[in-house]
Amino acid sequence: MTEITILALYGLLVILTLILQATGTMTQLGMGYLLSSRDEERSVSGIAARLDRALNNSVTAMVLFAPAVLLLVVTDSTSNASLLAAQVFLIARLVYLPAYALRITGVRSLAWTVGIVATIALYLLAL
Repeated sequence: MTEITILALYGLLVILTLILQATGTMTQLGMGYLLSSRDEERSVSGIAARLDRALNNSVTAMVLFAPAVLLLVVTDSTSNASLLAAQVFLIARLVYLPAYALRITGVRSLAWTVGIVATIALYLLAL
């Protein structure tokens, strides 16, 4: 497995998060609202709302993670350490999604912290 493979796997996890979020939103607001222009603001609650926040956080994490991986690959600076950091990031994000969706607060926060530390490590390794 390479850092690029991990980036692709994380992209798929973000897409899965999007699908789960859209499904939850559709269940609460209905297909008619989702197909409309959405001029009338409506909100979701419960797991659908948590999935919405998890999706936003996942996209932010992707925005930070992807450049670090691409910098390492483009500069041919990948190493065992960068692979380990990318693996740790992916595992943390795999834990983060269900922890957020199921409201497991301590685990969610720990997974987020581990993921951001792994991302920082990738940037430091790219220097």
